[in-house]
Amino acid sequence: MMRAIVLTTLTGALMMSTGVAQAQTTTPAPAAPAPSASAPTAPSSFTDADLKAFARAAIAANKIQQDAAVTPAEKQPKMLAAVQAQGLDPVKFNAIAKASEADPALAKRIQDAARADPSLAAPAPAAPAADATPAPTTTP
Repeated sequence: MMRAIVLTTLTGALMMSTGVAQAQTTTPAPAAPAPSASAPTAPSSFTDADLKAFARAAIAANKIQQDAAVTPAEKQPKMLAAVQAQGLDPVKFNAIAKASEADPALAKRIQDAARADPSLAAPAPAAPAADATPAPTTTP
């Protein structure tokens, strides 16, 4: 059940993730895009480490997006920080997100990476609290 929640969260994060850093990348694109090692576009060029980092960043960004306590003005910078905290730049994050939308095999690799990452596992449910009601006493 917890895996389903993680995967649902990841799927939701993937759906919103293509715009996570869009506002941060406002520099004009060159007339002829040059290949860049920091922004691979072929899904096979993403390492397992990239996909684990993407999964962690996407879930963190989704939590920020859903957090009502975070003002709309704060969400974009916080999501960018969450992406960068996982060692990804916004361009690579968005490249993985876009590629995963078009490639079911890549989306499955991301889900598998999320399942295998213990940091994404939900905490075990807390043990039920002991009954705080004192036992009845008998008086002789």
